[in-house]
Amino acid sequence: MTTVSLSEVSGAARVPMATAIAVLIEHAEAAIESNRDLARDCITRALALLRGARSPEKIEGPWGSTRQLRGGLAPWRAKRVVAYIDTHLASKIRVQDLTAVTKLSVSHFSRAFKTSFGVPPLEYVAVRRIELARELMLTTEESTCQIALACGLCDQSHFCKVFRRIVGASPNVWRRAHSVTQ
Repeated sequence: MTTVSLSEVSGAARVPMATAIAVLIEHAEAAIESNRDLARDCITRALALLRGARSPEKIEGPWGSTRQLRGGLAPWRAKRVVAYIDTHLASKIRVQDLTAVTKLSVSHFSRAFKTSFGVPPLEYVAVRRIELARELMLTTEESTCQIALACGLCDQSHFCKVFRRIVGASPNVWRRAHSVTQ
C-alpha cells in the first residue's frame, strides 16, 4: 500500500494514503454545513493526493495557479503535539496544555494548528478520541460507557453526541454494522 506522510496532509506521522484521504473526506463531511471553505480545502487536498501530488500544500486549483499554505506549525511542533494528544487521549486535554508543549501563545498556536491540520485543536482531539473508540469497539466487548471513559469523554451521552457528529451514526449502530459475526 502506498504511504504518504500525513505531515503532507496535516503535520502528523506517516499513515497509509487511503487513511489520509479518508481523514480529509471525513473532515470535509463534518465541515460541509458549518465551514464550506474548510470542506472545500479538505476535498481539494484529498483530490491532490488521489492525483499523485507529492504535497497537498502545493496544489493546483481549477484556475491553474499553485497555492502555498503558510503559517502552520513547524514539523517538530506538529509531531510533538500529536504525540502529546495520542498519549493523553484518556485525560482532559486543553488548548493551554498543547500550547505549553509547543511554547506558543494560545492564539498563534490555534491559528497555526488549524492551518496545519485543517481543523481546530479540540476538533482534532475529538476525531482522535473517536478513532480510538472505534478501535476499542471492534477489539473489545466493553460497554460504550466504559469506552467513553477510556477515550477521555465525560460520559456515554457526550460520547454518543460526539460519535454521531463525527461518524454519522450512533456508536451501537456503528458497532453492529462493523462487528465480525461469528
